[in-house]
Amino acid sequence: MRAAAQDLGCPLETPFMALSFLALPVIPALKLTDQGLVDVDRFEMVPLFGAS
Repeated sequence: MRAAAQDLGCPLETPFMALSFLALPVIPALKLTDQGLVDVDRFEMVPLFGAS
């Protein structure tokens, strides 16, 4: 499956691991998207690292 995803142009090394976080029930207010981590309660992107 991973090879098929890469053949289709997926740049992720483990694309199905990323998909597993989309429905993670222990973090209902955060969702992982192709744009990054989103706070679905505030409709805002969540920075992954502290301010530089």
